[in-house]
Amino acid sequence: MARHLTDRDIEAVVGLLDGWRDKLTWDRLCDACEPILGTRPSRQTLHRHARIKDAYKLTKERLKEADESLSLPPTMKAAAERLARLEAENERLRQENANLLEQFVRWQYNAYARGLSDRDLNRSLPSIDRGNTD
Repeated sequence: MARHLTDRDIEAVVGLLDGWRDKLTWDRLCDACEPILGTRPSRQTLHRHARIKDAYKLTKERLKEADESLSLPPTMKAAAERLARLEAENERLRQENANLLEQFVRWQYNAYARGLSDRDLNRSLPSIDRGNTD
């Protein structure tokens, strides 16, 4: 039975996609995940998570647009790869932020539709008594 991916696993896979430079396929991604996750996930396991699916799509688009025909010295190539990785991560984070903002607006509307006030929504969490063993 395949194991479920934790948030840490998902973050590792998304980080792997941020730095991806070769031709990208689901099979190659699954192979690259094996050393990181300790087991080879299936394409369906990876595709089930929206963050991985979105990062995969953005990486495919980035690789399609990338023109790597430039011949650069090693130090410039390393700097260009780091810059490309940071730009890819930045774009992915922008997309995730937009998705979270959309989700927040949806929750805000649903709370309004059910008659919840700002006071109800902003109420503090109950305190936890860690000394109590009951």
